[in-house]
Amino acid sequence: MKQQQVEPVDTFAEMPAENGRLLSVSMPAPGVDTAVFLQQALGQERFFWSAANGGLTLAGFGIAADLFAWGRERFTQIQRQARELFANAVIHDEEQPLAGPRLFGGFAFSNDFTPDNTWSIHYPAQFILPHYQLSQQNGESWLTLNAILPEDESPETILPELQAALAARLEFLTQRRGGAEGESLDARSKTRPERINYPMTYEDWQKMIRQATKTMRGGPLNKVVLSRVCEIRYGQKVDVDGALAYLNDTYPDCYRFLFEPRPFHAFYGATPELIVGVNGRSLQTMGLAGSIGRGKTPAKDEALAQELLNSAKNQHEHALVVESIRRRLAPLTSELTIPKQPSILQLGYIQHLFTPIHATLKQADGVLPILQTLHPTPALGGQPRELAMPFISQAEPVPRGWYGAPVGWLDHNLDGAFSVAIRSAISQDRRVWLYAGAGIVADSDPQAEWEETALKFRPMLNALGMVNG
Repeated sequence: MKQQQVEPVDTFAEMPAENGRLLSVSMPAPGVDTAVFLQQALGQERFFWSAANGGLTLAGFGIAADLFAWGRERFTQIQRQARELFANAVIHDEEQPLAGPRLFGGFAFSNDFTPDNTWSIHYPAQFILPHYQLSQQNGESWLTLNAILPEDESPETILPELQAALAARLEFLTQRRGGAEGESLDARSKTRPERINYPMTYEDWQKMIRQATKTMRGGPLNKVVLSRVCEIRYGQKVDVDGALAYLNDTYPDCYRFLFEPRPFHAFYGATPELIVGVNGRSLQTMGLAGSIGRGKTPAKDEALAQELLNSAKNQHEHALVVESIRRRLAPLTSELTIPKQPSILQLGYIQHLFTPIHATLKQADGVLPILQTLHPTPALGGQPRELAMPFISQAEPVPRGWYGAPVGWLDHNLDGAFSVAIRSAISQDRRVWLYAGAGIVADSDPQAEWEETALKFRPMLNALGMVNG
């Protein structure tokens, strides 16, 4: 009879964060698979972020600390709370790039976000320090345990117990396999939807787009991004793990993420857009706007790419995004590198106009002040921002929540990286909501923009069991 391995239990997971001190311990974790790490934590709070094209991958579960913020000051509030959390932290193996604590989280799209039915458990800003964390890059893997100790508890006294708990967790992870009864995660069948609903009719969409183009032709609004929603109902809990496995396999050139602050209440996706990454004074971001589909043959693919490059509408939309980013970053940087012309970013189902942007910051103060400066870019909001945001709030019938907003991570130096939460889904037990948007300029065609949003729904529809979208 095969002996059942019992998941290790430690007492550190329940220690309160208030008036405590962070102790973070790490060790090398060769052979631990990220998907298995997350699947074994099913039914707990879970977090995941993976950079495009084999970059840094992070995963976590459980809650060691939880940060919240509201309103216009939510970026600076999180900055202050994170600085306080890490100020007196004891971080072992701090010199190892993959070791050490990282906060997972994000922000709502708008300042006035109020949790509604769809986003009932999400705050305007929330960051969670996971109890256990897995960090991987370039074939190297580290497992980290984060715990908040009472003020009167000596880190040196408790360290051996923490290290023992970490070693037990590592042994458990390396001996377990994914899926039910040892079945491969890739072999698990996806749940099938019972009902799919698009609340906005084409007639309502057409009316909204025409209102936007009319406004732009008669005033200073140059661009606005408008979105619509797809709602899916299932007869059982949504297979988030299966969807995430599909996204990881199908879109390795995108930024994949999962934010599950309550079990079976998850926000996840595969987005091509990085809003900003900061490491010390080094900054990277991108302009991503203007879209067209992929061709079924190389010749058709190339023809569509050239059509996109030659499109005055898409070039104008893209230029607005790049210029806005340049203008916002210029006062903060000593060096700013922006190619004069966009290139083509090809994904599995769509092509975008793409401009990579690199900069050197005048001073290093972490990623959040830069994030606040850039969000939302015209790629998700519009131009000018102060006109586009109220227009979106008034025109769209369904609040965006965290759709189109930054999702990512912070390290103990307050550096980090954030992707833009598009091509995403939010699940609640047996229900899922998808969002898809299109950049609207004065000469936009409602039918073409409708078709563009249908194309942008496809990745998540396929991930959630819709074979042909």
